[in-house]
Amino acid sequence: MAEENKDNGIETENKPKESVFRRLTKNIWVTSMLVGVIVLGGAAGIIYWAISSQRIYTDNAVVEAPVASIMPAAPGVLNKVFVNVGDVVPANTVVAQVGNELLKTKTAGEIVDANTAIGSLVSPQTVIVKEVDPGTLRVVATIDEDKGLSDIKIGDQAIFTVDAFGSKSYQGVVDEISPTARQGDIVFNISDKRPTNQFDVKIRFNTIEYPELKNGMSAKVWIYKQ
Repeated sequence: MAEENKDNGIETENKPKESVFRRLTKNIWVTSMLVGVIVLGGAAGIIYWAISSQRIYTDNAVVEAPVASIMPAAPGVLNKVFVNVGDVVPANTVVAQVGNELLKTKTAGEIVDANTAIGSLVSPQTVIVKEVDPGTLRVVATIDEDKGLSDIKIGDQAIFTVDAFGSKSYQGVVDEISPTARQGDIVFNISDKRPTNQFDVKIRFNTIEYPELKNGMSAKVWIYKQ
């Protein structure tokens, strides 16, 4: 039987198998599709690189405002606290009483902390109430000195999100770049153990348009180079 198959020119053994890739590439449509996928993938990579190179990203950011601490001028007993956290009060509002002293706000703002230890003896260094002015809220982004800090300029546009509101994006403008590094916040480059300083970049936004943003919220920031 083997001889008969051989005589008829039919080889049933030791015939090399054609690879799957070779069979596929024989089909011009499949080949075209493969080339298209490669080209599209390359184009997507170039576009992503182009966009990424025009912006600086950090997830080390927080919504902050200067905090005004209200303290008594003399020691005494904390008799009353008239405000709660979250209250928005005008300037010259009485917020607490220590002994016979009435503690007042100097400016309008939102109460972010209040001492509730009624009846306790407090000193002039004891903070009774903390207040922030919502109009001074900024997104403070911490940028490593070797991660694009030199490319950031006052007036650069920025997009940011806050963890409390998921993927909702907000718009802002770079308002201030710290002239000095953050004290005590030094990171190290793993490759050569060189210290890397970090700087604060403050981003201004419309506090009236975004009233839901509060002091202390964590944020992610994309700064677009001019």
